[in-house]
Formats: sequence, structure tokens, C-alpha cells
Amino acid sequence: MKNLILALAVMAVALGYSQDTSINLETSKLRWEGKERSSKSHYGGLSFKSGDLKLEGTKVKGGSFIVDMTSLDVQDLSGGGKTRLEGHLRSDDFFSVDSNPEAFLILNSVVSDSNGVQVLQGDLTIKGKTAPVQVEFTEVTASMASAQMVFDRSVYDVRFRSGSFFENLGDKLIYDDIEIQVNLNY
Repeated sequence: MKNLILALAVMAVALGYSQDTSINLETSKLRWEGKERSSKSHYGGLSFKSGDLKLEGTKVKGGSFIVDMTSLDVQDLSGGGKTRLEGHLRSDDFFSVDSNPEAFLILNSVVSDSNGVQVLQGDLTIKGKTAPVQVEFTEVTASMASAQMVFDRSVYDVRFRSGSFFENLGDKLIYDDIEIQVNLNY
């Protein structure tokens, strides 16, 4: 019986059997980074409320994630500076967390898969606005995946010190691109 189960598992992988795999919400990590023209930058984390990957062996075929925006934290500051920046990022100047406590990512299709990098097209929803994004998976194993993406905050009406909405900001300009690094465990 044990040999039969093993043979069926090997056949399923060989035939491209796909499975939905839930991520471990405790150990999966999302890291964000934003940069200013002045060469300052800030980074922090967010937690997942839920997450599922559609896998065929070690190939990502799709997925869906809910990010808990109320978990937004700043990790490069401490004390009052940390508290102030976290409050500002949660405010209507940035992500309006009170009225938009969740962000959503749906991975729809594979764009490319070469040289160990899998690129998927998806839809990212922040502050009730949805726009296409690409997510680049750089490592996928039987128990974890690492990915990165960049999104343009101005598309989601995140305006504070954005050159897309305001002129003559000089060194006060905050770049629109937000870099995301994700480590998913399942």
C-alpha cells in the first residue's frame, strides 16, 4: 500500500498535478522599502491574513493573498520616530488603513519561466484600487518561495510628497516605487 501511494505521488508530480498550498501565516514575511530623493529610505514589514499558492511541483501557477495593512510597521526606526512614521503611513496621507485594512494580490498567469526565475502577472488592490503588477519568484522549493515586486504607489492614490501629484518637491520628494520582498513558507 505504501508503494502504491508513493507511485501515485510520483505520477502526480510527473503529470504536472497542481495543488493549492496555504502559506504559514506565522513564518511568512513581507518586507517593504520606500525611498526619498534625498537618499533616505525606510523599511518595515506587513503580515499576511491569508495566502495560497497554486503549485505544480516547484512551479508557481497562481495564487491569492490578503495582507493585513493594520500590521504595517517600521523596522529602521525606534521610539517616537517609529511611532510617528507608522501613524503617518497608516493615515490618509498614505494607505488609509482605517478605511482600507486589507490589500489583495491575485496571481493570474505565468509571464515567463527561465533561468530559475518565474514571473507571474497579477492584480494588486490597495485602497480599493486595482492595477496589474508583476511578481518575480527567484526561489521555489517544496517548502518555501521567495519573491519580489515593485509597485507604483501613485496608481493607488497614495499621494504624499509624490512627484506624480506635486511639483517642486526637491529633496522632499518620495519616490513612487515601493519595493516588496516576500518569503513564503508553507
